Amino acid sequence: MRIDAMPSARLAVLDFARGFAVVTMAVYHLSWDLSWFGFVDWQVAQGIGWRTFAAAIAGSFLFLAGISLDLAHHKGIRWKAFLRRLAIIVAAAGAVSLATYFTFGDSFVRFGILHSIAASSLVALPFVRAQAWIAAAAAAFVLTLPLWARSFVFNGQLWLWTGLGTPDYGSVDYVPLTPWAGVTLAGLAVSKLFRTSGIWQRLSVFQLSDPFGRFTRLVGRHSLSIYLLHQPVLYGLVWSATLVTPELDRAERAFFRNCKVACQDSLGSPDICEAACTCTLAQLKADDLWTSLNEEPENQALLSRMRTAYTQCLADPETRPGTVN
Repeated sequence: MRIDAMPSARLAVLDFARGFAVVTMAVYHLSWDLSWFGFVDWQVAQGIGWRTFAAAIAGSFLFLAGISLDLAHHKGIRWKAFLRRLAIIVAAAGAVSLATYFTFGDSFVRFGILHSIAASSLVALPFVRAQAWIAAAAAAFVLTLPLWARSFVFNGQLWLWTGLGTPDYGSVDYVPLTPWAGVTLAGLAVSKLFRTSGIWQRLSVFQLSDPFGRFTRLVGRHSLSIYLLHQPVLYGLVWSATLVTPELDRAERAFFRNCKVACQDSLGSPDICEAACTCTLAQLKADDLWTSLNEEPENQALLSRMRTAYTQCLADPETRPGTVN
């Protein structure tokens, strides 16, 4: 039986792929939480590897959204189902923005992955009934927009959703329409090719019924609910752990991480920066400044002495702890 003759059937491989994307996102978010609270010195927010990992996860969700659009509506747009799904995603995106506003202040999610899925679905909808090559051309167009259409005209808050300017804020999640809607269009085009070549039909025989497969497919079937719940739960658990762990230990990790990031942004030399930051922390402890600095992080006199220690250590990373005047 052709896969397009079974519009209500679920493909186990798609549930598995969607569930695996949720699991990897949970891994990323847990790592981010541990880094945020200073339990680890992983550069989750700045590291190229971590940023690539996050981009791959976001891309997988958007690609799967394009596949779902094709499988659900290629015979004709089912408006009631489409609008219901869209309304749920928009409401969920609003909830994420609101929750992160109260948690992170100005770094709240203005246009994150759920916002992008909702907007990308609207962009891709006119191509649902088009031929695969047309959807692929649209994908290429949107994916390359940031390369040739960027402009200062799109800077600031009003046009941040476009991805064609420079946002004037820092956000814990930012997935603008370009180039990401192109990934949804690419998923749409690939699904069309899979349907016409019978690949979906061949993949439908894989049920992935082993324990890991069943668990991952279950996560995939409830991906939106789990997505909305997993980060508050993980964040809450890590925050709870801060209540029973030594604060200064976590502060040391956070200081060392931030020091290295700031140093490498200026010098681009990981070895020198690691030595200089290690030396600076040792200097602060040797001069009994570390505890005071954590108790009064805005004390300008203490900050000035910290900067002096850092300058000395940067000039000579082999400096031994001594007195900083």
